[in-house]
Amino acid sequence: MSAPLDRPLYGASWGSAIARFFGNYSIFRGRASRSEYWWWALTNALIIIVLNTIAAVSGAEGWQNGAVALPLAGGPGGAVTTVPGAIALIYGLGTLLPNLALTWRRLHDTDRSGAWFFLTFLPVIGWIVLLVFLIGGPREEGRRFD
Repeated sequence: MSAPLDRPLYGASWGSAIARFFGNYSIFRGRASRSEYWWWALTNALIIIVLNTIAAVSGAEGWQNGAVALPLAGGPGGAVTTVPGAIALIYGLGTLLPNLALTWRRLHDTDRSGAWFFLTFLPVIGWIVLLVFLIGGPREEGRRFD
């Protein structure tokens, strides 16, 4: 039996975590378990690696000398002027809100406000602190976000 979408599904399988990610597309209330969060993080990383590999193999601008073409880099020869860059931009924009919502719910499961996400605006140290929060186990007190 699967947990309701606004409740964490502890021990979620890869498939159920992906289904729950898209099922909770823009829901910021509730909680998300570690397995839900990290299965999606792995899937997202694999998709990005595939998109980057396609861009590198196709000879998209910005890939010479190992430079990474950023999806939002504009101008002539920028990543958005290539098909792989356009696909990466569409993918990035399409998953931006659900990624934010999932991170928000994961923070709720650790009994933290989702606003802790804004630590990402502090380079390096903010990312490290947020990573530690996301790795943390669930806390019973996090039920207040249900």
